[in-house]
Amino acid sequence: MAGLDPTSFNKSKRFSPEATPRPRWPSTESLAKLLEATALSFSDFASLTENRHNAKGIPLIGLAQAGSDGLFDDAGYPLGQGWDEIRFPGQNSGLYALEISGDSMLPLYRDGDRIIVDPHTQNLRRGDRVVLKTAEGEVMAKELVRQSALQVELRSLNPQFPNRVIERAQLIWIARIVWASQ
Repeated sequence: MAGLDPTSFNKSKRFSPEATPRPRWPSTESLAKLLEATALSFSDFASLTENRHNAKGIPLIGLAQAGSDGLFDDAGYPLGQGWDEIRFPGQNSGLYALEISGDSMLPLYRDGDRIIVDPHTQNLRRGDRVVLKTAEGEVMAKELVRQSALQVELRSLNPQFPNRVIERAQLIWIARIVWASQ
């Protein structure tokens, strides 16, 4: 969404290829594009880079287990037993993490990646990556293509899986993915 090369923030790219390597960091232009695409303020982004001793715990569960009954309320907030916890910096009220398993979300998310979800998301936009739960109990991560009063159109992250159109009446909740470990 930011239009950046996938390696823009890769640690292995932080040193110049010269005989005497010198540190180099992403440009302010790259940071500005990242902040705009993620709808984060600079202070929220900076809190992600601070020492982890400021981190607070947020609930974590595997995406494959997320469809089980009793893990979410009707608004998409975690509840019940079975949740683990991970440390995540900043104000974490309501955030939770899902751990990806399998290859259904390649090439964007790989097995073992963790996504951070914000259930009090308002104003979803085209291109947002979202997690949602259907009335049948299916929890999935997709890209939002379009939404109307009657339905939500979603693109699969892995082109080998079909895109989906879900009637609003069949949608329990939908929330934006705000961060991913990769």
